[in-house]
Amino acid sequence: MLILTPRLYEDVEGAKLPNTFTTRFDGVTVTLAAAAAASSSCHMAISQQPETLSATTAVETDSDLKHCGLRRRRSGLMMLEEESEEEEEQEGVTRDSSSDDYADSNSKSKKNVDGEEREQAVEFVYRPSFPAHRRIKESPLSSDNIFRQSHAGLFNLCIVVLIAVNGRLIIENLMKYGWLIETGFWFRSTSLRDWPLFMCCLSLAIFPLAAFIVEKLAQQKYISEPVVVLLHIIITTTAILYPVLVILRCDSAFLSGVTLMLFACIVWLKLVSYAHTNYDLRAITKSTEKGESLPNGMDYPYDVSFKSMAYFMVAPTLCYQPSYPRTTYIRKGWLLRQLVELIIFTGVMGFIIEQYINPIVQNSQHPLKGNILYAIERVLKLSVPNLYVWLCMFYCFFHLWLNILAELLRFGDREFYKDWWNAKSVGDYWRLWNMPVHKWMIRHLYFPCLRNGIPKGVAILIAFLVSALFHELCIAVPCHIFKLWAFIGIMFQVPGVLITNYLQNKFQNSMVGNMIFWFTFCILGQPMCVLLYYHDLMNRKGKVG
Repeated sequence: MLILTPRLYEDVEGAKLPNTFTTRFDGVTVTLAAAAAASSSCHMAISQQPETLSATTAVETDSDLKHCGLRRRRSGLMMLEEESEEEEEQEGVTRDSSSDDYADSNSKSKKNVDGEEREQAVEFVYRPSFPAHRRIKESPLSSDNIFRQSHAGLFNLCIVVLIAVNGRLIIENLMKYGWLIETGFWFRSTSLRDWPLFMCCLSLAIFPLAAFIVEKLAQQKYISEPVVVLLHIIITTTAILYPVLVILRCDSAFLSGVTLMLFACIVWLKLVSYAHTNYDLRAITKSTEKGESLPNGMDYPYDVSFKSMAYFMVAPTLCYQPSYPRTTYIRKGWLLRQLVELIIFTGVMGFIIEQYINPIVQNSQHPLKGNILYAIERVLKLSVPNLYVWLCMFYCFFHLWLNILAELLRFGDREFYKDWWNAKSVGDYWRLWNMPVHKWMIRHLYFPCLRNGIPKGVAILIAFLVSALFHELCIAVPCHIFKLWAFIGIMFQVPGVLITNYLQNKFQNSMVGNMIFWFTFCILGQPMCVLLYYHDLMNRKGKVG
């Protein structure tokens, strides 16, 4: 027998019950035949035998429950406790929570009632006549429901398939080609032809020192502003041309030339930021001397310090400021884990290049000469290992190396990248991919152009022009060829920005631009540039006809 008391169903007393009444077991509403009229004690006995049930069951709403003078009962021990607390508040009854005997007996009674109701619910719900379809539902993969579902299982499946497929390719590659890793293309330990590049890299420290001397003289007002600008132009120009001349005069390894050019470009960007920031600080200082207030965010005075200059030159940033947010200590355990990851991923990147990319490009033809279908096949075959190398390079440099450097220097702002993989347009990618360069472009190129009256579109074009020039220098100079492939590839990003912005505006909340970015940049663009530079390099060395 199931006993319904006023403790479980309130507001029954005084209500006129119909021939049938509605109750709810564990969230399921069932229409039952009334066994007795409500009395002052509100006890109602209902037989548990199947024949006492009505022939039909119905799902009722809360309004129907209230119409019948019943309040819907929520299942579970937590629901019973909540209802008990509500009734006690309504009746003004206060209980001593410190009474252990009462708490134990109350807990046992609640568990017994909850167990009985679960048995009742199972008996009623799983009968053959109980409705299996009670409301409108969408399929999980339908267009209206697909983005509301969790796809963690499918993501795990993709990882398993990726591991399995690439494992098979590694075994097949080793069986077909054997162990192909060689160091001659990257390092030449048997010769000393790369030592001029190493000495040139060490001598780059002269240019920041010269810039500091110029700024110190400017602070002491020993030289005028036009002279300061002229000297900084000479210093920055020499800092970028000097490594170019050294690389072109030496027949060095490709990796050595790329490393030196990257260092030279970083030094040039830092020197420009150092000169431009100090120029602006001098202008602000002159304004404050006239009684004008400091701009928002300016919390440091103009002071040329060698310590701040030296810290800036080694810090993982391209934007100079006299002080930076700093962490309190160095996490040695975390630093060790990052170093181990850097070594592992660098080895994986070298393995993919030597074992996969080199055989593909060596067995290919110039993509702009010969059979077009063969060229497409080579580009698509090269796209997958090239994508792996590019992702490893991003993780090694932007995440591991820059965070290691920031940890050693206790550099606080470690937003070196954002979620560029979710970019819905080419423009979003360039704003999220390389945050140190993006901040430099915004601070020292884009907004200065706008402040000088240059239209926004022209300012964006100038930013891409500077980026294309430095990409060409970092690749063409170490290869000793100037075909402008990297320059053209970056400048083609400008129409890509316009196209993907148009598609994003036309198809709101879609990932069309993201798919175009992945295809044009990773599947088509990068493999094409690799083939173009490789064949031009081999033609220059006379190894390919």
